[in-house]
Amino acid sequence: MTQPALFGPARLGPLTLRNRILKAATFEGMTRGSRVSDELIAFHRRHAAGGVAMTTVAYCAVAPEGRTERHQIWMRPELLPGLRRLTDAVHAEGAAVSAQIGHAGPVADPRSNGLPALGPSARLGAQSPTRIRAASRADIARITRAHAEAARLAVEAGFDAVEIHLGHNYFASAFLSPRLNHRDDAYGGDLAGRARVARESARAVRDAVGDRIAVLAKLNMDDGVPGGLWLDESVQVARWLEADGSLDALELTAGSSLLNPMYLFRGDAPLREFAAAMRSPVVRLGVRAVGGRFLRAYPYEEAYLLDSARQFRAALGLPLVLLGGITRRETAESALAEGFSFVAMARALLREPDLVTRMEREPGTRSLCVHCNKCMPTIYSGTRCVLATPSP
Repeated sequence: MTQPALFGPARLGPLTLRNRILKAATFEGMTRGSRVSDELIAFHRRHAAGGVAMTTVAYCAVAPEGRTERHQIWMRPELLPGLRRLTDAVHAEGAAVSAQIGHAGPVADPRSNGLPALGPSARLGAQSPTRIRAASRADIARITRAHAEAARLAVEAGFDAVEIHLGHNYFASAFLSPRLNHRDDAYGGDLAGRARVARESARAVRDAVGDRIAVLAKLNMDDGVPGGLWLDESVQVARWLEADGSLDALELTAGSSLLNPMYLFRGDAPLREFAAAMRSPVVRLGVRAVGGRFLRAYPYEEAYLLDSARQFRAALGLPLVLLGGITRRETAESALAEGFSFVAMARALLREPDLVTRMEREPGTRSLCVHCNKCMPTIYSGTRCVLATPSP
């Protein structure tokens, strides 16, 4: 079997992409009022001009209570002109553009949204005293329909793909978690029950868009918390998603935005910077005092999710996207040699939006990203690398 070329044309469902490097979803913090801004358009245009095959707009909630905070986009018809300006700008640079759609579930901030946070089971919020309400069967049906409606809107807005968020203990991912899902109905209990929300959401999206755009999903390989979803169950969920025929590719991720976010990011835990970003003095003091229990530091290494992802590659024929600490061309090419179809990059591209172009021209190019993770707190003021030279 011939190894696919990193910088040659690549098929993703109905798409032909210019290479095999994707810009992973990173919440941009540029959607004040839950609307598309000029800053958001410029952000994705920079990454498109920098050489990625496809950039991912994050995060596009399918319902207003499904936002992690009130300024995130939720997909609705009145946003079509702004979304179309965004997709046109990316296309003008020769790249494709994907909308990451999903529902934040228990990760949502009910105080910010003015709406209740929903999860598989009732519980207290992890970072606040707010209560997470158990989703009813009617809630589940409504949110499933909302995924389909958001996907149809993405088609109308000119997106080339949607990425369904099934990770990080957002709504579907929380249902997958034995730790968070204590239901005794058809959406709880054994793995088949816990996987129903994920499978039904993916099916609804595929039925809504057909083969007009590509459909990807971002799936947790493991939650990184005791009692959460682990590899063996996640591999089975991936097998079911493949058998359902709903997806063109699966992007593999890990960690819980609700309980252990640094499990995905690895590297330094920027406690001081997170504390400084908090508007409330009480919250600021709390982050300084006990934030280390939530933001745990994990050692960084290149391609740190690869060992887990290999188990999925061995079990599936579905195209897979490898994520996590990919900063060098040789790492990306090694992933393709192992059978992964695409690689996704995030923090390295925040540091250098033109990194992909330079990797193609100069194979020995190394990313300047130092994995300090100080980009993470900038989501409150416009996501960026704090070490990079500001864009003109």
